[in-house]
Amino acid sequence: MSGYAGVVVSDPWLHSQFTQVELRGIKSKFLSARNQSGKVTIGDLPPVMVKLKGLSEMFTEAQIKTILGESSSDMNAEIDFESFLRAYLNLLARGTAKLGGPKLKNSVSFLKTSTTTLRHTISESEKASYVSHINSFLGEDPFLKKYLPLDPSTNSLFDLAKDGVLLCKLINVAVPGTIDERAINTKGDLNPWERNENHTLCLNSAKAIGCTVVNIGAQDLVEARPHLVMGLISQIIKIQLLANLNLRKTPQLVELVDDSKDVEELLGLPPEKVLLKWMNFQLKKAGYKKEVTNFSSDLKDGEAYANLLNVLAPEHGSANTLDAKNPTERANLIIEHAEKMDCKRYVTPKDIVEGSANLNLAFVAQIFQQRNGLSVDTQKISFAEMMTDDAQTSREERCFRLWINSLGIDSYVNNVFEDIRAGWVLLEVLDKVSPGSVNWKQASKPPIKMPFRKVENCNQVIRIGKELNFSLVNVAGNDIVQGNKKLILAFLWQLMRFTMLRLLKNLRSHSRGKEITDNDILSWANNKVKSSGRTSRMDSFKDKNLSNGIFFLELLTAVEPRVVNWSVVTKGETDEDKKLNATYIISVARKLGCSIFLLPEDIMEVNQKMILTLTASIMYWSLLQKTRDSGSATIDENKVADGSPAASTDGEKDTMSAGRLSNLSIDDSLSDTAASPHVETGETSPPVENEEPSTEVEKDNPPDKE
Repeated sequence: MSGYAGVVVSDPWLHSQFTQVELRGIKSKFLSARNQSGKVTIGDLPPVMVKLKGLSEMFTEAQIKTILGESSSDMNAEIDFESFLRAYLNLLARGTAKLGGPKLKNSVSFLKTSTTTLRHTISESEKASYVSHINSFLGEDPFLKKYLPLDPSTNSLFDLAKDGVLLCKLINVAVPGTIDERAINTKGDLNPWERNENHTLCLNSAKAIGCTVVNIGAQDLVEARPHLVMGLISQIIKIQLLANLNLRKTPQLVELVDDSKDVEELLGLPPEKVLLKWMNFQLKKAGYKKEVTNFSSDLKDGEAYANLLNVLAPEHGSANTLDAKNPTERANLIIEHAEKMDCKRYVTPKDIVEGSANLNLAFVAQIFQQRNGLSVDTQKISFAEMMTDDAQTSREERCFRLWINSLGIDSYVNNVFEDIRAGWVLLEVLDKVSPGSVNWKQASKPPIKMPFRKVENCNQVIRIGKELNFSLVNVAGNDIVQGNKKLILAFLWQLMRFTMLRLLKNLRSHSRGKEITDNDILSWANNKVKSSGRTSRMDSFKDKNLSNGIFFLELLTAVEPRVVNWSVVTKGETDEDKKLNATYIISVARKLGCSIFLLPEDIMEVNQKMILTLTASIMYWSLLQKTRDSGSATIDENKVADGSPAASTDGEKDTMSAGRLSNLSIDDSLSDTAASPHVETGETSPPVENEEPSTEVEKDNPPDKE
């Protein structure tokens, strides 16, 4: 296979204004404006531009036509793609001036993520801090040690990031075991395809640990765009530093609350809020009267830091810190105190005084890791452990949480059971996967003070679920409001499964127009393996023989022969060997482009739901490759993501990335798939054969209506 170069823009500055994901979407719109002669004129642009991100909230089609007419008297003049991009930026700039900064932020969705476009300044302090972190944690890595330590005053960080190995290794530091390093391409001189594979593995793994990568593609990382690389590294390091700020990892945190109701609230807090709560808890011990509400302005004078360190490590403290006459002098003393506690210097005195939010958060998190000052009250710890979920529930909650966050909705979910109880997040997800299904005039956005508004939101969620043919027997919105975990997990599973089947249907509909069922996915996988000359098969998605992983490795080999290195595959006879295979399967699938959120344990234990998602993801990737390679149509991944029809024109073929999320896939062997009656008649897909009870949302007793 040849390497993928992305959408190329000759003007470096213009190229830098967009990520590859954005360029693909914009070029798709540009090509759709071509007239019968195959050209695009200025007069063809208004109906296309009004649909671009941001512009629909700023201008009408007539206004865009007027603005374009100001710069050109000939509306029949041909325009090329780069001129189209400049016109787009010009309209965005004019719209910004018209709406004002704050309104623009709410209007242009891609400006809200951590991988922001049109804002490319990077903090040298942050770069130096992240370089120090990388040097410290990866300095002894067998592959990277010949390149480390990096010099923060140069661009060596971005040069090293270009082949993808550094970012993959950094993810494994943040969440050990996320990436099977046997799947990383680490030879000395990588070709474009191998670099793309590494970055695809990186991005899909980053999503699987909770990073937001909605507006960044593999090609952006191959080009090592500084603001995108820094944004991703920042998220990875933040996840590492905040990993223990939850009751499962640090049950001593229960000391921060007084009763069980407060414990439930603590479970729903994002790690940053837990860190602030811990900091204020310790500051209260020191008699510090102010409340710290952020990691920026509230820490600039250094007084909170001085009190915090004196409480946690009084043996290293000094009265001179609080007596210092100016913030810079106090900040210097704070850093000296922290170094005596063996805390890494994520901040400099200047960063404290200037209120660098990212670096202050990293610094406080490092202090927490080193010395949290919490008690070891066994009675309270036992209570905290009782409040946490069992392993199976926790794994499913994690999977659905990461999946929701990968969709690019406005809300960010930290705890599924707490964050969706108001119904708003579920409405956002439903609107994403089934556009137009939500009546937003009847929805209430958080914060919601009136309980009945939450019930109204959740009632609409249930209504839409029934319209989508979900099984929701005796279920009402109040069950979600009350946090019924079993019903919530069952609803989310049906929502995730619906989304997968919709993606497969959209991709396949341009050649057959048939529904996709669970049995289709099962038959496709078996036929694909059989057609490659292999002998293994799966009888169902809960076939215990799948636990050794061999079937999925053969399936991955069948869809892409070069992707599995069979010399590192075990026979899967022991639990240890099964785990090695399962970890490798997940990394290889992500390396191809499958966006999956299961864990090795899900394969080892043959979790029926997760096995289905894995198989469907591989199927989607394979089918998408066939669609892309056929030249008859390609896929607009932004449309695929929201469930819209996926085909686009031949001219968009060069906009596809070989390793993107949209490269999950289904394949040519669909032609070999046994024709299911459900496929032929277009009936709604049945549940998985012998589906677990929790898949269908059902209750013996109807809920009390609020």
